[in-house]
Amino acid sequence: MNAMNRTVVTELILLGFEHIQRWTGFLFILFLIIYVLTVVGNLFIIILVSISYRLQSPMYLFLRNLSLCEVLFTTNIVPKMLQVILQGGSSISFAGCLSQLYVFAATGIAECLLLTSMSYDRYLAICKPLHYSSIMSFKQHVYLVIFSWACAVILPAISISLICFLDFCGSNTIDHFFCDFAPLIKLSCSDTSTVEFEVFAQTIPVFLFTFIYIIGTYFNIFLAISKISSTVGRQKAFSTCSSHLTVVGAYYGTMIILYVTPNRRQSLKVNKTFSLLYSVVTPLLNPIIYSLRNKEIRKSFSSLILQKL
Repeated sequence: MNAMNRTVVTELILLGFEHIQRWTGFLFILFLIIYVLTVVGNLFIIILVSISYRLQSPMYLFLRNLSLCEVLFTTNIVPKMLQVILQGGSSISFAGCLSQLYVFAATGIAECLLLTSMSYDRYLAICKPLHYSSIMSFKQHVYLVIFSWACAVILPAISISLICFLDFCGSNTIDHFFCDFAPLIKLSCSDTSTVEFEVFAQTIPVFLFTFIYIIGTYFNIFLAISKISSTVGRQKAFSTCSSHLTVVGAYYGTMIILYVTPNRRQSLKVNKTFSLLYSVVTPLLNPIIYSLRNKEIRKSFSSLILQKL
């Protein structure tokens, strides 16, 4: 087949949630509210960290990038999903599907690397406090942020380029509410082994190694905290990383259930449910957890309000 006929399918159909049609209105309003809260909450953190002198440490600068990542991620998925829910399914161009898949993968990679950088920051702050300032300098923070976003931009581009060389000449129906990798690849009538291997090769360092690294850093953090003699000191040390640990647990927990657990053991409805939690609910946890559990965020917000008044 020549290059001109490589992609016969030019439009894809997202089926969405066919089994919950009677709840369409309620779900549309619910997910719209969650989306608005997610965007507003994460933008609140971005603005607060940018203007508050209290929040200029590397931990909060990493948090600002994490919030930006959440805004991009949820905006890439949820508006189209709302259209799918409202219309009982919706079409999307092949180029639009690839664009959505690219942003989905890019923000996922960025979030993994940013969470890993934040765990490294907490490790230095608790386990090596005397060397923290010299190791985690502003320049080092910038390097880690640039590395995270560079990997997020480059790595998915390789996968998308390989997908563009596949033939899509059969069904154009995706039984999902967004263009995920697995359901899209199933539509191809070409040999997909190369692109599947490439995605698998990316998953090992980006997801597995970062997860193992985070577990390792928190193992050392807990050992260091356990050696603190005073109860108040232990509580103070743990409170500095509890918010990050909660976000890590929510993010990697849903990722493991969704992508690591064998798909054969999961029904399609269960898979969609966990995808919904991952793409709609989890991004909302970031501003909620850091707003409610972080004293510096609350103090900075209170100071800002007092200044304005």
